[in-house]
Amino acid sequence: MAIALKDTYKTILTPSEETLFKDRNSKFFGYAFPVTSEAEVKEHIESLKKQHYQARHWCYAYVLGKEYEQYRANDDGEPSNSAGAPIYGQLQSYDVTNVLVVVVRYFGGTKLGVGGLINAYRTGAQNALEASHIVEKTIDIPFKVQFEYPLLNKVMRLINDYKVTIINQHMEMNCVFTLAIRRKESEKVINAFNEVYGITLLEDED
Repeated sequence: MAIALKDTYKTILTPSEETLFKDRNSKFFGYAFPVTSEAEVKEHIESLKKQHYQARHWCYAYVLGKEYEQYRANDDGEPSNSAGAPIYGQLQSYDVTNVLVVVVRYFGGTKLGVGGLINAYRTGAQNALEASHIVEKTIDIPFKVQFEYPLLNKVMRLINDYKVTIINQHMEMNCVFTLAIRRKESEKVINAFNEVYGITLLEDED
């Protein structure tokens, strides 16, 4: 029996509201941001360091990629695995990707111990994700077709029948459409286009 490829992922589209968790006078501000690159991660962290310049720690974790393939956790000076790991654990628990969660700590004068820190950072991350609007998106496979203009109606019928997304279209006598279809439907749909005489599948130049 063939194993179906995962073709959906969960993410957030807009930053969360700021959240606050307190423990023995220490304050833990939580934030969740949609991100697609390490450069964006760095920008958000630098921005929070300016906003919270009197804070003691800016701990974070993130997951990148529609396949959840890239991740990192950072304790930022807290005891090893007491901050970044519990934040990352919440990203896993909520099953989200392309998301950065940062928990900013203001030290309140009383040490919390490793157990207290793990609980605080886990709660800070959970609060930030609870304050986020999590959506499910499909993993889409792009493909490109070329055809003569008289075939346009037939191509549009296929697009509508299979609910194909048009990413880009160039229409002259020789038309080129860049399309996308949900992964689990991709083989069937691409074959349907390929079977129509006059439609040519093009190799992606990227």
